[in-house]
Amino acid sequence: MDNPQIIDDNFGGSTLNSEIKSYLAETAKWAYFLSIVGFIGIGFMVLAGLFIGTFMSSLGMAELALFNPAILTVMYLIIAALYFFPVLYLFRFSNKMKVALRSDNEAELTSSFQNLKSLYKFMGILTAIFLGFYALMFVFGMISGAML
Repeated sequence: MDNPQIIDDNFGGSTLNSEIKSYLAETAKWAYFLSIVGFIGIGFMVLAGLFIGTFMSSLGMAELALFNPAILTVMYLIIAALYFFPVLYLFRFSNKMKVALRSDNEAELTSSFQNLKSLYKFMGILTAIFLGFYALMFVFGMISGAML
């Protein structure tokens, strides 16, 4: 699989049959829907982050919280920022795929798949970071449990 020429010869270059095009069109529609829902979720997360401190202090819960509400605000904004990039890649994938299928534009098709690759790469790296974090938590938990 290291030779791209063999792949091009086997699949007839960049031609896509109607069945593949229909699958890609449906995928683009669902990707667009999920990206719009993702952007709305990010908006709610940013709003929640900005107003959580005010909300907690107005209810008198700021003193009961385990940590400062400002830390919650920062956490919400960081999570929203992390969530923004995969949603943006998904949105770009869907839009470029729709354009590519409408106009049979190979450059747009390539750009669409490049955004899909970026989405999966981002999610893979983030998953690896979280798995490493969980492993560290497990090791520190075992060490602190052994110290008791």
